[in-house]
Amino acid sequence: MQASPILLEPIMNVEVKVPEAYMGDIIGDLNKKRGRILGMDPQNGYQIIRAQVPQAELFRYATDLRSITQGRGSFTMTFDHYEEVPANIAEQVIAEAQKEDA
Repeated sequence: MQASPILLEPIMNVEVKVPEAYMGDIIGDLNKKRGRILGMDPQNGYQIIRAQVPQAELFRYATDLRSITQGRGSFTMTFDHYEEVPANIAEQVIAEAQKEDA
């Protein structure tokens, strides 16, 4: 504890391809998942949304995306970097780990 350790989480680069009609819903969903929108590009009636999102928030994203876009959206993700976990989430993770040790 004297070393002041911090928790890091993997941050993924995500590209989501969705019909323009669903763009607002997808951006809202990515924001709820602690994502940072990096940009959007139109492409043949679709929007390509580029964002960085913590991997922990993406475990069920394929299901969420299908649900929001009625099966018309797709996405890819690749690892980008590690980033410090926000304090409130780090406290929850530490508390759960301490329960398991006890």
